[in-house]
Amino acid sequence: MKDSLRGGRAQHCRDFRAPLPGGCCDLRASNFLVDGFQELYMNNSGEYLSCGVAQAGRTGCGEPQETASLPVSHVGRGSSQKLRAMGGLAGVALLTVLWLLWLLWWAPGGVPAPQPTLTILIWHWPFTNRAPELPSNTCTRYGMAHCHLSTDRGLLASADAVVFHHRELQTRQARLPLAERPDGQPWVWASLESPSHTHGLGHLGGVFNWVLSYRRDSDIFVPYGHLEPGEGPAPPLPAKNGVAAWVVSNFRAQQRRVQLYRQLAPHLQVDVFGRANRRPLCADCLLPTVARYLFYLAFENSQHRDYITEKFWRNALAAGAVPVVLGPPRATYEAFAPPDAFVHVDDFGSARELAAFLASMNESQYRRYFAWRDRLRVRLVGDWRERFCAICARYPHLPRNQVYEDLQGWFQA
Repeated sequence: MKDSLRGGRAQHCRDFRAPLPGGCCDLRASNFLVDGFQELYMNNSGEYLSCGVAQAGRTGCGEPQETASLPVSHVGRGSSQKLRAMGGLAGVALLTVLWLLWLLWWAPGGVPAPQPTLTILIWHWPFTNRAPELPSNTCTRYGMAHCHLSTDRGLLASADAVVFHHRELQTRQARLPLAERPDGQPWVWASLESPSHTHGLGHLGGVFNWVLSYRRDSDIFVPYGHLEPGEGPAPPLPAKNGVAAWVVSNFRAQQRRVQLYRQLAPHLQVDVFGRANRRPLCADCLLPTVARYLFYLAFENSQHRDYITEKFWRNALAAGAVPVVLGPPRATYEAFAPPDAFVHVDDFGSARELAAFLASMNESQYRRYFAWRDRLRVRLVGDWRERFCAICARYPHLPRNQVYEDLQGWFQA
């Protein structure tokens, strides 16, 4: 039934069971109206009264109030409660949706925008004129998605970064396309050689924006290897039947490693392999050969900042021999490996002292140098594809306006 409510003052009723002059609120017998915000009740005299629910569970009429003429509908009390409940649920659902949208798109740490694929152009593949196959999933295999490596020089104008390996620049197998360089395109200088074997840096100042090397302060740091947490029991140590081994190809009298070897050899049995001694080892023969020895002379060809090569990571640690290291200071090695995982030549006053220390080591002392194998494993980084994919991992964090004005000064420091 539809009706209109005329303006007027409603009677106030404290107790619907206590009649007042002009009628009372008898909720058991009266109909009620919903005006959208409050309930209006019709008393026995046909007047509309504003009613509320008492805190003690008793229902009574509200204070006398002015009421305006407006259309109303007569519905049941149960229907009103259902409508109000449904409206409340709808409001809660809407607020929940809005809150989730805010979390996803506007809140800090929300879902980021889709990452575009980066194209890294390698101008000349290191040490070869024949680059490996570079399928679209090359970097995905190394845990880096949205990264595309290419040697197609036709991509120079659109590549996100271009990499130049120094050896090919040094030997003039490759030249810098300075005239065709797009404005703002980052160029990467790459080298894993030591400063003693790196030449021609003087004319490269003001050209490169980023450096890829074994130096820890490089923009793209790519060590020859590292230790990572291991799973399962450590593999058993190989059986030993030799004292010390050394694999060397570049044997020059002025090198410190050659001088140290000559001082050490009269006091310690060292078996020398490699082209320098006309005893070359095939790629698959090196590790099994070295594994038979207690120690491996991990002597770097030159001593420079952070210059720790595969001689330490692969030839010694991965083979299962204790490395006797000649290279950067002990503190540098300790930044990469536990202090009891190697023997440093700088810890001894002479080659004779070093030889005596190695020769007098008992089995218990020797096995302490392998305690790290219970929790760590050697991870070798020997593939240039993995190294170049690392550029994409670092790309969002690299400075865009950086230029190495004195590349030679930086690298030889």
